[in-house]
Amino acid sequence: MIIGPTGVGKTFIACALAHSACRHGFSARYYRVPRLLSDLAIARGDRSYPRMLSRLSRIRVLVLDDWGTAPLGPSESRDILKIIDDRSQLSSTIIASQLPVEDWHASIIDPSVADTVLDRLDYQAFQEAS
Repeated sequence: MIIGPTGVGKTFIACALAHSACRHGFSARYYRVPRLLSDLAIARGDRSYPRMLSRLSRIRVLVLDDWGTAPLGPSESRDILKIIDDRSQLSSTIIASQLPVEDWHASIIDPSVADTVLDRLDYQAFQEAS
C-alpha cells in the first residue's frame, strides 16, 4: 500500500516496482481502479468476465492506482473482493491511494465485503512507520 497526497510519486513508485518485477521475469499490470471496474462491467456484459478474473489472478504484480477516489457500490465491491481474494497469498498487489487506510472501510458500501477486502490486503501489507 502506497498512501499519500497528490503529487508525491505514489504512481511512480508503484509503476517502478512493477517495472522491476517485469525485469526479473514476472508479469505485471497497471490499472486505475475506476478503469478496472469499468472493464469488469463490460466483461460481465460480453460474458468474458470469468476469463478476465482468471487473467487478473495470474498476474504476479497487479498495481491498483487511485484506490478510493469514489465509493465502491455493491457490485464493484464484490468485483474487488474476487480479485483480491483470488490473489491473496499467491501474488503481489500494490495499492496506491490518496485515501488514508483508516478511511478505506467507509469507501466500500457493503461492510462485510469491506471487512474481508481490508483483511486480505492488510494481512500481508508491509507497513513502514512514518
